[in-house]
Amino acid sequence: MQKNTGLKRVFLAMGYSLQGLKSTFKHEAAFRQELLLAVILIPIACFLEVSQIERILLITPIVLVMILEIINSAIEAVVDRIGSEHHELAGRAKDMGSAAVFVALGLTAYIWIEILFL
Repeated sequence: MQKNTGLKRVFLAMGYSLQGLKSTFKHEAAFRQELLLAVILIPIACFLEVSQIERILLITPIVLVMILEIINSAIEAVVDRIGSEHHELAGRAKDMGSAAVFVALGLTAYIWIEILFL
């Protein structure tokens, strides 16, 4: 089997990435909610009278939440694919993925409050 290399590999990888984004958007309500949050907050961050570093600090955790939601969704999909019966490790994996998103949301709130109000 011949492996794809060069630009062909890059374009194929980009296509797979776009499929993943489309699938996440289609199947994950939490991702759609976080995307809506990003669509609202990122433009606000761009129009606020803050320094460039502060703007970066406002936008970065929002994107981090979306990245972690994609990873969490992937973990959940793999665990669900393996089996529907409850297993302690499967539950723990799902809970840890969810916790990562939760911590990132907390970080986002903290940074926004710190920069805008304190």
